[in-house]
Amino acid sequence: MIQAERLTQLREYYFSQKLEEVRSLQASGKDIINLGIGSPDLAPPTHVVQALIQALTHEGAHQYQPYKGQPRLRQAMRNFYSRHYKVELEDAEVLPLMGSKEGILHISMAFLNAGDQVLIPNPGYPTYKAVTELVGAEPLFYELTEENGWLPDFYQMEQQDLSRVKLMWVNYPHMPTGSPAPDGLFEAIVNFAREHNILVVNDNPYSFILNKHQKSLLEVEGSKEVAMELNSLSKTFNMSGWRIGMLSGSSEHLKTVLKVKSNMDSGMFYPLQAGATAALELPDDWFAEQNIIYRRRRDKVLQLAQALGCTTSGEQTGMFIWARVPAGETSESFVDTVLHGLDIFIAPGMIFGSQGEGYVRFSLCAAEEVIEKAIKRAQS
Repeated sequence: MIQAERLTQLREYYFSQKLEEVRSLQASGKDIINLGIGSPDLAPPTHVVQALIQALTHEGAHQYQPYKGQPRLRQAMRNFYSRHYKVELEDAEVLPLMGSKEGILHISMAFLNAGDQVLIPNPGYPTYKAVTELVGAEPLFYELTEENGWLPDFYQMEQQDLSRVKLMWVNYPHMPTGSPAPDGLFEAIVNFAREHNILVVNDNPYSFILNKHQKSLLEVEGSKEVAMELNSLSKTFNMSGWRIGMLSGSSEHLKTVLKVKSNMDSGMFYPLQAGATAALELPDDWFAEQNIIYRRRRDKVLQLAQALGCTTSGEQTGMFIWARVPAGETSESFVDTVLHGLDIFIAPGMIFGSQGEGYVRFSLCAAEEVIEKAIKRAQS
């Protein structure tokens, strides 16, 4: 059977392939230190796990759930945005998701037609490009550079023909570079979207990790007219396997997304919703304790990067370190050298776009003693 034409330009996700290689090396007896992926190794809060367990015996827990999630979960999401981002949401302005990755597909299916163009950051999350092509739309990359702090160059973007652009992805704090959103950036993005009649979506899963001030695109006055925001419990609460995210924006935009979502799933498992509700209600101490751990790990990973001959620059937030590879190396060849020479796996920058070439990404999702072992290997 011949595959669908929509898959012609789509490659298997890099980590899907590379982790097979890593597992094969491990199976052969290699002690591979994996600093390549952003899957939190820390445990979710005990209180949250208990809420999930207790909900297993709730009446109706094992039946279909509302497509828009339980009212209590939506309220917890609204309270979360109010408390941390100072953004007030109505009940119809928040939609629980089975992970924000699901939201990227649903949003694209809801708003894009074949031939529409989508502004995608380069470097950026590879799923933006993959999903754009899956729905028959055309990626239009806007380049981010180290010299410009990995921020959009609006003047450069406006030199292009934007007449077919319908959707724009932004992601701050930025992955993979860790660049935070400076004051005024979100206002500039909203103004750009309004001027060019573009729906802009901020993908915002990293705002609590090593970030002093949480920001939301929806803080900007009038932003809901042209913007939506994805958020996730995966990184913030160490719940990546739970697959819980949220989408916020105007009720009209969310109704459009719900037309797709309600035809793709049959609601989120009730105990997961109960656990998510408990997580969203955690006190600020939780974030402070997590960041103590991540700060220590960041210091160690910076030592590792230096030991490997990599250089870093600028303020970086989130759960990764973005570093330039030694002169004369490509990102992929450097990663393979480190993997096969030192049994350490890191991610090559080229998988995030052409502007990622010459860089690598280190994950902070490993214990300090594991990172210290990697440093010793690099220094030997």
